[in-house]
Amino acid sequence: MSDIEAFRGEVRAWVAANYPASLHAPYAMDGDETPWGGRRTTYRNPDTRVWMDRMAAKGWTVPHWPQEYGGAGLPEAHCQVLKDELRAAGCRPAVFSFGLFMLSPVLFEFGSPVQRLQFLPPIARGEIRWCQGYSEPGAGSDLASLKTRAEDRGDHWLVNGQKIWTSYADASDWIFCLVRTDTESKHGGISFLLIDMSSPGISTRPIQLISGKSNFCQVFLDNVQVPKGNLVGKPGEGWKIAKRLLQHERTGISTMVQSGVGGAPSGKTLAALGKEFCGESNGRIANPHVREAVAKHGMRSVAFDLTLRRIAAESRDGPSAASSLAKALSARHNQDKYELMLEMMGQAALGWDGDPFTDEEIEIAHQWLRSKGNSIEGGTSEIQANIVAKQVLGLPD
Repeated sequence: MSDIEAFRGEVRAWVAANYPASLHAPYAMDGDETPWGGRRTTYRNPDTRVWMDRMAAKGWTVPHWPQEYGGAGLPEAHCQVLKDELRAAGCRPAVFSFGLFMLSPVLFEFGSPVQRLQFLPPIARGEIRWCQGYSEPGAGSDLASLKTRAEDRGDHWLVNGQKIWTSYADASDWIFCLVRTDTESKHGGISFLLIDMSSPGISTRPIQLISGKSNFCQVFLDNVQVPKGNLVGKPGEGWKIAKRLLQHERTGISTMVQSGVGGAPSGKTLAALGKEFCGESNGRIANPHVREAVAKHGMRSVAFDLTLRRIAAESRDGPSAASSLAKALSARHNQDKYELMLEMMGQAALGWDGDPFTDEEIEIAHQWLRSKGNSIEGGTSEIQANIVAKQVLGLPD
């Protein structure tokens, strides 16, 4: 038996013995069972945390990381076997966090040895939940015009300013933040700072969305003292680090969409929803128009998955501008999915809360509204199109 096949057997046996049975139930990736980790996160199903802890103890939340940082140090082939077996067993992600797919790659690339040892193991174990302090009221797509100021006070940085559209800031433990350390240079005056959200002077305010949720927040920083050692890279290198992190973020957003690409938040497939709302004939959706639309969406889902795999293969030596292609595609694909669900549901899609609508119908209506933000968050689709045009296709300005 080869080493790979022996490892496959080990994984299969371990998962069968350790994956909590309650987690086989469908769940919404953006719901209260998402394994964000952190000091303040609570889960409707406690087994979410049990699974996180068991995987972290094996180093399998980040199997490719070195063991000193909380990983298992597995070769790429073994990591793929682990991924395949977890997917085949229907396992949920053990940890899904901004610290994992956004911050940790730039800490490996730009962080000091001390910073990597301080922050990476807690990320791997799901102990610290991170949020992203980029956008400001006057700095959205033109992010480099940000004004949040960090002044060098000798033994610490003194930070003053405001961030907006900060996802889950009110539930996060730390924030990775772009700050201005030099007012003379627009891009060269930006630095990348790690800030404890429990620091005096930090407050958050949730923003109510059209979907009824408040995942986004405003963050206010009023004379916040930050240790000098929390600066990643050198002063003025923040824009370079920020652009690299955005590439990882866009890939992560695409992966999140991919995980729920097949159907409704409840876990039902689009075909099952079609039969439920449009009737069933000979085991198929009765309405031929809806049947065709579901089949086309399924084919696009396969193409989307293959595209993400190709981009991942091309990015093994580091993220590329193709992550913008993945992000734009994922936004459009998710929005199209919810448009199709509403078309199938008819008047059942009009529900907001209470009878006569089911919880599933209400959630789909809410998520349809939420999907409108997909083409804005993480960089607008227009910005992604410009990046793809210039850096992937090589088109002139």
